[in-house]
Amino acid sequence: MKIVINTPSGNIGNVVTDVLLQSKHEVVIISRNLEKVNHFVKRGATLIHGSIDDAVILDRAFQNADALFWLSPPAYHLPNYLDWVEAASQTAAKVAKKNHVKHAVVMSSAGAQYGKGAGPIGALLAVENSFNEAVPNVTILRAGFFMENFIHNLETIVKMGTIFSWHPSNKKIPMVATRDIGTKAAEILQDTNWKGFRIIGVHGPEDINQTEAADFISKGIELPVKYVEVTIDQLKKGMIGSGMPVHIAEMLCEMYAAIECGNAPVLEPRSNETTTNTSLLEFSKTVLKPLVEKVMKGQVTY
Repeated sequence: MKIVINTPSGNIGNVVTDVLLQSKHEVVIISRNLEKVNHFVKRGATLIHGSIDDAVILDRAFQNADALFWLSPPAYHLPNYLDWVEAASQTAAKVAKKNHVKHAVVMSSAGAQYGKGAGPIGALLAVENSFNEAVPNVTILRAGFFMENFIHNLETIVKMGTIFSWHPSNKKIPMVATRDIGTKAAEILQDTNWKGFRIIGVHGPEDINQTEAADFISKGIELPVKYVEVTIDQLKKGMIGSGMPVHIAEMLCEMYAAIECGNAPVLEPRSNETTTNTSLLEFSKTVLKPLVEKVMKGQVTY
């Protein structure tokens, strides 16, 4: 099969690309940065050098493709990020239709059904609809809370033994490792037997709350960690105070507020299909602990 990946250097796209190359598929990757994907080129991937919002680049990539993996990258530095996400997906969907791409796996998020008004996830309903209207067979992956989000807390974990966030401390939510999402996407891309439009949740092994998450992380990194709930406004002030551009902080906090008030719930029920393997404890041991050790040695900062 000829399969196109639009984000081969991201956490999820990297796994998708790796799995498909291991399975000996014809893999086409789109990237503006050769250095980030050169290892895939050396393994046989075809690089289309350019931007994913460029119809000419997409047309080159999609020619004779059987399937497509599409993820809207978090290019939050763009002042018009939400509009850009929608426009890029619409362009990609039109080019996919022109090139008769039969299958697409599209990365989305729990809560995407809410639409505009939910920050970054507010653009994803339009992304889902764009591909549904243009490609015969589309699987939407609506993922839960990324375990990788805890990487942003490493500085306070190391310095204060604390995770600060707005999430209600006792509300259980699905938490999933991005490597599991990539594995799930690659599995679906290689299966041409499914037809039509469908939405699948990707939920990790269990729903857990933030207090439980802090306990798992503490055990995984072998350091004391506690969770402290703060208000969204406090979090916003902290993000801006740490140097985050105001428009990014406001966009993220809009998402947090939509989730907090129940406007962006997880609709996809947990099942064998939506449950993935990597536990937060395993993730903490294999991903967070090495990063914590680097932070403690001054080799990396967050």
